[in-house]
Amino acid sequence: MAENKGKFYMTTAIAYTSGKPHIGNTYEIILADAIARYKRAEGYDVYFQTGTDEHGQKIQEKAEAADISPKEFVDQVSGEVKRIWDLVNSSYDNFVRTTDEDHEKCVKKIFKKLYDQGDIYKGSYEGMYCTPCESFWTESQLVDGKCPDCGREVQPAKEEAYFFKMSKYADRLIDYINTHPDFIQPVSRKNEMMNNFLLPGLQDLCVSRTSFSWGIPVDFDPKHVVYVWLDALTNYITKIGYDPDGSTDQFKKLWPADLHLIGKDIIRFHTIYWPIFLMALDLPLPKQVFGHPWLLQGGDKMSKSKGNVIYADDMVDLFGVDATRYFVLHEMPFENDGVITWDLVIERFNSDLANILGNLVNRTVSMSNKYFGGVVTSTGVTGEVDADLKAVVTATRDRIVEKMAKLRVADAISEVFALFRRCNKYIDETTPWVLAKDEAQKDRLAEVLYNLTESITIGASLLHPFLPETAEKIVAQLSTSLRDFDELNQFGLYPDGTKVTDAPEILFARIDAKEIQPKVDAIQAKQKEEYEKEQKALNGGESADEAVIDIDPKEEITFDDFTKLQFQVGEILSCEAVAKSKKLLCSQVKIGNTVKQIVSGIRKDYTPEEMVGKKVMVLVNLKPAKLAGVLSEGMLLCAEDENGTLSLMTPEKPMPSGAEIC
Repeated sequence: MAENKGKFYMTTAIAYTSGKPHIGNTYEIILADAIARYKRAEGYDVYFQTGTDEHGQKIQEKAEAADISPKEFVDQVSGEVKRIWDLVNSSYDNFVRTTDEDHEKCVKKIFKKLYDQGDIYKGSYEGMYCTPCESFWTESQLVDGKCPDCGREVQPAKEEAYFFKMSKYADRLIDYINTHPDFIQPVSRKNEMMNNFLLPGLQDLCVSRTSFSWGIPVDFDPKHVVYVWLDALTNYITKIGYDPDGSTDQFKKLWPADLHLIGKDIIRFHTIYWPIFLMALDLPLPKQVFGHPWLLQGGDKMSKSKGNVIYADDMVDLFGVDATRYFVLHEMPFENDGVITWDLVIERFNSDLANILGNLVNRTVSMSNKYFGGVVTSTGVTGEVDADLKAVVTATRDRIVEKMAKLRVADAISEVFALFRRCNKYIDETTPWVLAKDEAQKDRLAEVLYNLTESITIGASLLHPFLPETAEKIVAQLSTSLRDFDELNQFGLYPDGTKVTDAPEILFARIDAKEIQPKVDAIQAKQKEEYEKEQKALNGGESADEAVIDIDPKEEITFDDFTKLQFQVGEILSCEAVAKSKKLLCSQVKIGNTVKQIVSGIRKDYTPEEMVGKKVMVLVNLKPAKLAGVLSEGMLLCAEDENGTLSLMTPEKPMPSGAEIC
């Protein structure tokens, strides 16, 4: 057994119960589970908490649209979240619901304590309110008139409210962040919080609402409900036994949290609001808040209107639990957003899981059965290549330790697969099928198969935190058990004379993309149908006259930045398809007295014949570039709807070629 290294309390953000979580949301629980399982293997006493955030205006509105009570609505969604969390084999110790009676009772106490000590005061708020984010903003904080967090529309709102004195603790928090460099990770998130929020100065925070009722009432002023983030964030302490009147032994053991694992979009709430709340409660701050990146669908945010949302249960149905876990863990960079598409999942499944891992295990077990009746024996007949194999295998644990200490989970799982790749190379180097033809090489063949079996056992043990079911299947086929973490840098512990299974199971059978595509099409069609039903419900039983699309806001630019761009009206004189591409059209575009050649990815929406004669909007001073080997000297402007259909931007009134767009 690994030496007990003490407690490790970690949490995920609690999932907001406005709807079913997609694979990007589910990534967080899989990532957290991998960390939790790894820490347990290392010898830590892990307490892993997750759950659902169930109050707020958005939920009240969703419940009204569904014609059910808010509690009925959140019961349904929370149950769905827990089902998916269980489906992906997450090993949480506690599943929190913010509608739990003990949590609600404690939140009321916390609010009263903060009020009594003067950190919360009563006033009124007037500003722009974002319902999805449940946040007030001043006009100056808006980006292009929209919410700076999510880019959605905001509405003017004024109401009586209670406020928290954020500025009282701002300097203390700045000092803490500066003296605890690991508190906010990655470093880019820390810089963002410091430069964009803390250093410019914190405004007092509105911590109650009166315009809706679905929330925890303020005990001494029941027309107010507690601000959803004060309610949600405190789950990290209330559900392990914190109480202003006297906390439990469990709380004293577990707090402070060792790790809060959250999405980068809610980093501000966890690294500014939450530590300040804790300071006001005179509690230690969590040791680390890690803001992980997003998992994007083909480079875009997922949207049911596009039918491109990938859900964990759909992935599990098509590929299995561990294949789903592998993809999201392996494909997510440490800091930047990752990309998921059905094609990428299939590619990774076949190349890594089927070829590298599955084939390795099957070949090794099959050769042991074929040549030795399944009995694995160490004969001591070594070869030159053995030393390198053993060096790679025994060094892998410490390389993983280094990666996991920095929460570089994708890099850690890559190290495990580097071990499996080295095993496959070892088979090519030793050629067991050749050795089997020479009776004099029998002992050498036995040693080769022993080395492979031992290497795979170590690899499976290292793989277990990431793909637990697969790791357990591997060691079962090898008639052994997962190795203790402290022993994973030692080679030769596989019991001599052990008989492997005589019926090896194919761990991952290769997938034909053509067989998957009809199932994907059905999933996407169903999503679009559900989206239409939701829109009808939200619009009083009628479809929305016109769909709207929200996209992520880009970095703010100045007027000087804008003036660098030259837009003009162009007339398309001729157009033809680009031979080497299925997507590109090449147009000759007259702009004033000049003609520019412009290549555009619009072939799926326009034929060359349709293009000729159109007046279009052109970005004319874009640096020339080659697309599919064809020079392009500008860009045609298009709009894209929720289905990815492109429409050329054309002038509303007749305009001459070359007219400036300003």
